[in-house]
Amino acid sequence: MSFTSLALRYRNLFRCRFFRVFGPLRAPASDRRSPSAFRLVDLFLAFAVSAVTLATPLLLAALGEAVSERAGVVNIGIEGVMLTAAFVGVAVCHATRSPWLGLVASVGGGLLLTAAFAALTINGGRDALLVGTALNILALGSTAVARRELVGDSNAAFIVPTLPLWGVPPVAFALCVAAWHWLFRTPSGLALRAAGENPAAAASAGLSVARLRWAALVFSGVACGLAGGYLALGLSNTFVEGMTAGRGFIALAIVIVGRRHPGGVFLAALVFGAAGSLQFRLQALGLETVPYQLFLALPYALTLVAAMLLSARATQSRPASQARAGRR
Repeated sequence: MSFTSLALRYRNLFRCRFFRVFGPLRAPASDRRSPSAFRLVDLFLAFAVSAVTLATPLLLAALGEAVSERAGVVNIGIEGVMLTAAFVGVAVCHATRSPWLGLVASVGGGLLLTAAFAALTINGGRDALLVGTALNILALGSTAVARRELVGDSNAAFIVPTLPLWGVPPVAFALCVAAWHWLFRTPSGLALRAAGENPAAAASAGLSVARLRWAALVFSGVACGLAGGYLALGLSNTFVEGMTAGRGFIALAIVIVGRRHPGGVFLAALVFGAAGSLQFRLQALGLETVPYQLFLALPYALTLVAAMLLSARATQSRPASQARAGRR
């Protein structure tokens, strides 16, 4: 969704509320510049709305990955999980004409693919990085083929009803708070972190490391399913081949920047969402001397810079058994 459409969509609502609250603080009539004031409010609100909505799928995916990494499992296949969830949600919404049923189906699709990852890595003892890479490739190819089978023409429009723009962001924030409470304020969260830091000691204490890691990956599957569903049904109301466009890998960078803490992930996701909103604003300025591809690359450039600057510190905070999801 473009910066301009967001501004038009929310201008009247927020404009009335803003000036109702701050109306007594306005300057005298002789000094007022209403058009400029309205324009400033429009720009600020559109930027804020765009930043929050663009940050929501990143926050959900990064939050799910942060929890799984706390349990000692790195799932780089969240890109594929998001893509699969996006397609399943759009397909169900296309059949039922209900975006909410589509969102539920997205969660189911995300859970299904994450369960396959968990079965192969936790129960099967396969390498998590290889399985995650394979899932990304599988999701990219299978969703492209399935879309062509469903629509008939790879270039045909595939438009479905849209979720309310503010339907999922509050859920993402609530999940962030719930994840923080679970990890740092409950015995099961302590056990989960122990399974990531020292699985041998956790197993010696009578904990089921495999069960704890399954629980973490179930949470990750739900969060990534919501991320893919919101991306397709809330921000796009369609499915395009490869529409995640690297957002899963940006979420991995957000986990590193946020140091695998729900609060840090939340703040980092907002920064990356603001970067995405800024690229829309820069494109809207119409700078003809600057190729628009440079603006599109802004979030990815920020990802690269953040990973370079924070990689050493992030390594220190990494769970000792990360990426080793063996059977316990």
